[in-house]
Amino acid sequence: MKTLLRPMLSLFVVLSVITGLVYPLVVTGIGRAAFSREAAGSLIYKDGKAVGSSLIGQNFDEPKYFWGRLSATSPNPNNATASGGTNFGPLNPSLTDAVKARIAALRDADPSAQLPVPADLVTASGSGLDPEISPAAADYQVTRVAKARGLTPDVVRDLIARNTQGRQWGIFGEPRVNVLKLNLALDGLARGAV
Repeated sequence: MKTLLRPMLSLFVVLSVITGLVYPLVVTGIGRAAFSREAAGSLIYKDGKAVGSSLIGQNFDEPKYFWGRLSATSPNPNNATASGGTNFGPLNPSLTDAVKARIAALRDADPSAQLPVPADLVTASGSGLDPEISPAAADYQVTRVAKARGLTPDVVRDLIARNTQGRQWGIFGEPRVNVLKLNLALDGLARGAV
């Protein structure tokens, strides 16, 4: 037993140093060197102050802003420390009730909206932190946002088009609109900065 104890302890210390110190420092260094913006949180600044991250959704509920996907995080929406989905299946009554409530809120906010409500406006993402919506979800909200800001729908649609990202590398994913960036562009438009 004594002959095994020393090699086991030595191996434990060596592996602890490698996996607990050396590896994390190397990976962090590479991340900061190769992907400095992402490693710093992909922060978005307005007037020199960080207002959010392009990778984490934010809760917008005023009519003058575009609304993002629902967040299933708790105790607050878009809580990055509690990332996760609802895990409700399609037949779960809680999911059905939440979807119906969100549809009602969207219809109440803009009774004139005639388009079908896009799925990403009434369901939470897998992480509960999705910062983006589909162009269809943005288009659904055009009338409400334009009316609340005193803009024409064409001006708002143009802003959506300028803030729509295509598929990654032209083949992966779907076109998407970052809600925070779009709302900041709207605020800039109101100030005459866009």
